[in-house]
Amino acid sequence: MTAAPNHAVWAGALTLLLVHQETGCPHSARQAARLLECIAESEGLDDTVRALVERASLRLDTPAALHPPSGH
Repeated sequence: MTAAPNHAVWAGALTLLLVHQETGCPHSARQAARLLECIAESEGLDDTVRALVERASLRLDTPAALHPPSGH
């Protein structure tokens, strides 16, 4: 496990998540998933937050997230 993530890491993950949601950008989805994985591996998270972060990371890494339907 790594040290607890700072606010910049959380903000970066949320920013990339929003960019992906707003534009369908697969690169943003992959980068958000990587940051969320780092957060999930960090110390000091309670089990509920860790489970949510891991779930979000896995969802962003799915083919549907990386290849949104046309029209987005």
